[in-house]
Amino acid sequence: MKGTPEIIDALNGLLAAELAAMDQYFIHAEMYADMGLHKLHERIAHEFDDEKGHAKQLIERILFLEGKPDIHTRTPVRIGQDVEEMLANDLQLEYEVGDALKAAIALCERERDFQTRTVLMPLLTDTEQDHAYWLEQQLRLIKLVGRENYLAEQM
Repeated sequence: MKGTPEIIDALNGLLAAELAAMDQYFIHAEMYADMGLHKLHERIAHEFDDEKGHAKQLIERILFLEGKPDIHTRTPVRIGQDVEEMLANDLQLEYEVGDALKAAIALCERERDFQTRTVLMPLLTDTEQDHAYWLEQQLRLIKLVGRENYLAEQM
């Protein structure tokens, strides 16, 4: 099924963001492991797997629409220097992905490509209700209980 160039471009833009998220989560997960913060390592490694699944879904949809997946382009990766900055950078990335997903979903509606919209909706749910919400929660916890208490709980 031939997709419109606009939809394929939007999907490749999303793919660039998901691949960058994979890279960022992968590096942050390994940094947490190196710091001995095993709970954070486990959760962020899980986020890496989620982003990998999102990228796979986007690649499958681009191929279905007879487009060419661009696996070379990445949105900027922001590696944090400490736990708070790592969490904040991951949250910023999730906000950006959420905005891009909303724009792509709106494009799908304008182009009447409801199947691609159906593919993107669960990605938006993961981004907003799982990834971003959890990261917001962690940053609130740091403010609530203090950095040292939070880090002790993550070991």
